Amino acid sequence: MDGKRAILDAVRRHAPPVAPLGDVAGEWIRYSDPRQQFATILESVGGRCQVVRQVDEVGRELANLPAYQEAKAICSWVPGVEGNVDLAAIADPHELATIDFAILPGQFAVAENGAVWVTDESLPHRVIYFISQHLALVVPARTVLNNLHEAYERLSFARPGFGAFISGPSKTADIEQSLVIGAHGARSLTVFLIDEA
Repeated sequence: MDGKRAILDAVRRHAPPVAPLGDVAGEWIRYSDPRQQFATILESVGGRCQVVRQVDEVGRELANLPAYQEAKAICSWVPGVEGNVDLAAIADPHELATIDFAILPGQFAVAENGAVWVTDESLPHRVIYFISQHLALVVPARTVLNNLHEAYERLSFARPGFGAFISGPSKTADIEQSLVIGAHGARSLTVFLIDEA
């Protein structure tokens, strides 16, 4: 025990001085067209952005995607967009391992990094964001924010829960220095911005 105490005492004696936190107030990046910037960044990280006027157009646009055409198990948690798997009827999230395509709501989007904020607020199983082979997120176009500072100001949690920023399909390049798409989640991501007036 004396050795452990000696080591900890030495660490404490050599601790760096306390530094004040940086100021987070400032002029953060803004875009003349946040929606276009969001689409550009999302596409640069492997995702796809599609602007539609109303939710009922999402189904027609999905029908043009090869991944959707080939999908056998499709779940949707977006009213007005049909699926053939009832997410609410599934008790065990392990049963979602066979989902080919999921269409889910996003809360808002961020132009700076092409990310969409998602939560499990009304969703029965949050794993669906990551376990489906392909993912479509539906987001109101008016909610596209310029930067993450605006995004963090918008976040609020009424209770403990889950939230994540999703940007592009899952990918990693640390396996033998090769880019692998779909390593830890969806192999494709399409974001539908709903431009309802």
